Amino acid sequence: MSETATHTAPIGHAVSHTAPTGPDETGLTIQRCRWCGTASFRRLLCPVCASSDLQAEYSDGLGVVVQSSVVNRYTGTARNESLVRFPEGFVFRCRVVGAAPNLVWIGARVRPVAGSDPDAGEVVFELCDTGGRTDWQ
Repeated sequence: MSETATHTAPIGHAVSHTAPTGPDETGLTIQRCRWCGTASFRRLLCPVCASSDLQAEYSDGLGVVVQSSVVNRYTGTARNESLVRFPEGFVFRCRVVGAAPNLVWIGARVRPVAGSDPDAGEVVFELCDTGGRTDWQ
């Protein structure tokens, strides 16, 4: 195969091909399948077509919590583990900080923690708005 397929992100998705330049800028390096265009994070194969032809792209990393739970195993302190949906179309399990573990709500917007490298180890996000939900008061 001498031709390489390229795929551009749909309009409205915050995907760039350049990494952040400053220490305060954060984001994620995602993979996009060159065959079917599916975005994924930390995969060896495309979750849809099982192709190994994945192209690295940069995303701003903003997401929305779709499931949240408090976990106490292996440590003496409680921590939050959440499933976060990203605008590129995939869901990933990560840890959310910036509030008590039981106060991370479904629908909360999150962003990667500044100074952390999500490609190297555990993926840690922080709440964009720590005010909490106002519709239950």
